[in-house]
Formats: sequence, structure tokens, C-alpha cells
Amino acid sequence: MSPRGEARRDLTSAFNSYIWDRNLKAAPWWSVVFFSVLRTLFVLVRDLKGGELNLRAMSLVYTTLLSLVPLLAISFSILKGFGVHNEIGPFLFNLLEPLGEKGQDITLTIIDFVERMKVGVLGSIGLVLLLYTVISVMQKVERAFNFIWQIRESRPIAQRFSDYISVILVGPMLIVASTGISATAMNSTLVKSLTQIQPLGWLIEVSVVFVPLVLSIAAFSFFYVFIPNTKVKIKSALIGAVVASILWKLTGWIFANVVVTSTQYEAVYSAFASLIFFMIWLYLTWLILMIGAAVAFYHQHPEYLSGDQSKKLLSSRMKEYLSLLVMGCIGTNFYSGKAAWSLEGLADKLNVPVEAIDSILNILEIEGFVVKTKDVEQCYIPGRPFDTTPLEYLISAVKVAEETEYIGPAGINGQTDIDQIGQEMDKAISNALKGKMIKDLISSEIDEDHSFETVPIQVKKEATLRR
Repeated sequence: MSPRGEARRDLTSAFNSYIWDRNLKAAPWWSVVFFSVLRTLFVLVRDLKGGELNLRAMSLVYTTLLSLVPLLAISFSILKGFGVHNEIGPFLFNLLEPLGEKGQDITLTIIDFVERMKVGVLGSIGLVLLLYTVISVMQKVERAFNFIWQIRESRPIAQRFSDYISVILVGPMLIVASTGISATAMNSTLVKSLTQIQPLGWLIEVSVVFVPLVLSIAAFSFFYVFIPNTKVKIKSALIGAVVASILWKLTGWIFANVVVTSTQYEAVYSAFASLIFFMIWLYLTWLILMIGAAVAFYHQHPEYLSGDQSKKLLSSRMKEYLSLLVMGCIGTNFYSGKAAWSLEGLADKLNVPVEAIDSILNILEIEGFVVKTKDVEQCYIPGRPFDTTPLEYLISAVKVAEETEYIGPAGINGQTDIDQIGQEMDKAISNALKGKMIKDLISSEIDEDHSFETVPIQVKKEATLRR
């Protein structure tokens, strides 16, 4: 290796050691904040270099271009019923303000398209297709957020439809309300008279600058709390929203003063310059939105802040051990009458990353050992009576999980002596677990007289169907 390469390697090693080889538990608060921010920046840069966030932002740009007019058409129809549909224009103009005059032209073009698309005369089929287009874009946004939050499952179809429709109905009203309140307040006679009094005038001028920032923080926070199919803490969502809002304002200023004002792009792209700028701004907006979501995720789950970027996999031993712990927790709460465990609750209790617990719960649910409730915050309850379900069934199910014929024993040309050893190992495990039921995993705090055969009939039916 060349001297320059060795120097670069040594510098990288020293930098990584400075960031990660430090125990923050006994450090002062300012050191904890500093190194937490530094580690988050390090991981975010690594995620961006990985390219996954960039690809998803590009995909959402394409989806946005296809669904923007249908989405605004539905919002326009809703707002028209309240007589405030004229607020869509100012909202779009504020959103595209970094594009300058091109933003005004694009806003007028979009509004023209929206006014031509009248939802009331589309017919039933056209309305269904319109709603499908809007829901599909929101589903794609949810998948992007779920990827950031390490969640594999999207919302159930029924919940997905109701939640998305709620956003479509409530979202436009919130936007108009926030925009109308700020505009009305700044144009009122009382506020204008107060601006002549110091220092109230100075405070009002400062508020004019910060009110849009506060509104954007509220909008980003709403996305971060509502869109992912998991429970996001308000504090984490606010921190991600603050980062995203500052980035969005700063990027908008740079975009307006550096990119849009450049005459070189006009000469190269000519009539397509407005469209190119619009697509670039959409891409940056989506990318910033996902960066804020990543910040919220790393704040809520600091265990993912690691200098090791290799994918974390569970060993066979840990899969079996975690399955025992998870079943013990779920059974203990269920039979003692306590609240059912959620995915995040189990991860916090066992001090295990959400992704690992999610993989275990997925196996247990497929095999019918647990059933997911239909509550807004999905929780897990037993799918079989613990009193009569052998513990051996649980271990066997975890051991053969995700096994296919291609990579299973049936698809391999084995040897008699090795097969015999494998059978002896299985027999030894079976003998060790002989007579033990899943109820043996439950905490001893439960009354011994409590019946373990009280699993509701509907739960048993759901588990049977899943089998």
C-alpha cells in the first residue's frame, strides 16, 4: 500500500476510534449530545452513500408526478365544499418558492389541470381509479418510511384504506387552517398597530420568519408519527422534524439563489428547464423528508448507531432463545390480565433491536403460536393454549423456519452416518424437553390456580386458519 493510502487508512481508523470507542453512560450531558449528533451524522452519511435512500427518493419523484394532479383534485373538491379551495394556489406557490418565477408558472399549470379534472363528473369507475392512484402513492411513502424504521409489514388493507382516506380528508383542512391563521393574523389591524410598538414590533417581525418554520416542523412531525407502521415517539418525531425543516429551508435558499438563477441551465435545457428544476426540487424534498425520518429512527433506537455497517443476523441459538423469551413475555401478560405486548414494547423490555424481535414474531405468527390483534397499535396474544402445547413444538418450528425444499433436508443428498448423527441430536433435544409445555415459560408471579386453557375461542380459530 502506498504511503498516502496508509495515511488515509490510519486517519480513518483514528476517526472511527474517536467516535465509537467511547462509553457515553458515564459522560457529562454535553458530551453525550455531541457524540450522539456526531454518530448520527456518520451513520446518515453512510446510509446516503449506500444509495438506498436516494433510490427511494427518485422513485417517489416519479410517483409524485403521476399522482400530484389526482391528489390535488380530491383535495380541491374537499376544500371547495368549505369554500376555501382558493388556498391551494398559495400553498403550492410556497412549496415551489425556491423555483422563483418557474415555480409560479408550474403552480398555474397544475392549478389549471386540477380545475379541469372535476371529480364529480368522473363517474364511479373514474373516481375509484382516482382514489387508487392517491392511495398507491401513500402506500409507497409508507413503504419508504417502513424501510427506514426496519419494519417489514405495511398496514392491513382495511386499516390502510381508512388511514389514508383520513389523511386525504383532514390534511387539506389542516394546511388551509395553518395558512389561513398566519395570513389572517399578519393582516389584522391589531397586529399592524402592534408592529409600531417596540419591542413588540421586533418580536412580530421575528415571528414572521419563524412561523413558517414552526408550521413545517408540525407538518414533518405529523408525517413521522403517522406514516410508519410502528409507534413513533413524539420527541423523536420532533427532533427529526426540526432537522428536516432546517435542511429544507436551507436547501431551498441555496436552490433559489444558486441553481435557479444560473443561466447555464437555461441555455442547456431551454424549454425543459422548468420541468428539470421541478423534478430536482421534488427529489430534494423527498430526500430531506427521509433524512428527517432516519434521524427520528436513530434517536428512538440508538442501538442502531454503530460503526459496523454489516447486516446484523441472528444465530440459530439466539433465534431459539429469543423465541422462548418472547413467548414467556406474551404468555405472562396474557394470563395475568395485563396489556398485550407490542413489537416495540417487547424490544424495549428485552433490550433487543426491533428488527430481531420482528423476525421472531413473524415466525411465531406464521406457525400459529401467537396472533396479532386488530387494534390500532397491533399487539400479540397467544394463538394456542399454553397448557397443552409442548415446548418441543416451539423449538422445532423456530429451527425449520423459512426452510424450503431447495435448501431443506429433502433436497440434499446426505450420508447415512451424518443423517444418523442429526437424528440423535434431535432425539436428545426431544428428551430434554419431554413433558415440558409452553406454560413453563410463564413467569412464576402468576397464580398457580390460574387456568391456562382460557385462550379465547376466536383466537383459537384464527390460529387454526393461519395453520
